[in-house]
Amino acid sequence: MVADCGATCAKYLLCLFNFAFFMVGSAVLCIGTWLAVDKNSFIHLTRYSTFNGGELTEPSVIEQGAYILIAAGAFIFIISFLGYCGAIKESRVLLSAYGIFIVIIALLQVAAIVLAAVYKTKAGDESRKFAKYTLKKYYTDADHRDAVTLSWDFMMAELKCCGVNNYKDFEEAEQFKKYKPSQAVPESCCILKDYTQKDGKNLFTPKDDNCISNPTGANSYFDKGCYDRIDEWIRGNLNIVLGTAVGVIGLQILGIIFAFCLCKAVSSERNYHRNYKY
Repeated sequence: MVADCGATCAKYLLCLFNFAFFMVGSAVLCIGTWLAVDKNSFIHLTRYSTFNGGELTEPSVIEQGAYILIAAGAFIFIISFLGYCGAIKESRVLLSAYGIFIVIIALLQVAAIVLAAVYKTKAGDESRKFAKYTLKKYYTDADHRDAVTLSWDFMMAELKCCGVNNYKDFEEAEQFKKYKPSQAVPESCCILKDYTQKDGKNLFTPKDDNCISNPTGANSYFDKGCYDRIDEWIRGNLNIVLGTAVGVIGLQILGIIFAFCLCKAVSSERNYHRNYKY
């Protein structure tokens, strides 16, 4: 048991911080596993609860979302488990592993930020290219909506945009054109009725029914690309974005400091008792 006041504070702060994330990770992992093994019970539950998710309870959306939740939950669970157990048990091995993992994560984040700043134009081009690829290969229609399609639909409805650059991106959307060859744009590109009102299956109901076949500036956002909308949002909220990034990295640095300080304190105390004994 460490007796140093600073090491004791570090221990309990690490325990508190990682216990909270441990519980969050466990909950996310359990929900993801439940959705993966028994999606039917989830659909049944949501249909008889006050939440009526429409497309959110489509089996394909649930299945893809389940794997994302399992991966995210497992990652949070493992990292927080190392930190919590390492602190509570004063294990140098677990604390070192936890500290090394956090160092790697922080370095990757810093490297990504630096590379994005240095290669801003190239990073923007690659991001735009990746977005167009997901739209081209995976975007479907309202009757075959999956997690990728639903994500695009919510983004276009929320940001009031259409496609990556504009509505012409949907001319190359293979799955969309396969199911809707005569449709110029999806419903989410149109000026909508309140899409937060979940009217059965379709959350995205255009105010003008002609919009999907004949989009104009009066009934849609056909000429406003989502990439530029996101860029505008980031520029308009740059202080929040930077503050969040600095806050996250700052918490990680504190976790690294606490983990290695506690590790050092445990090592010093064990060496002291070993020397005192002999």
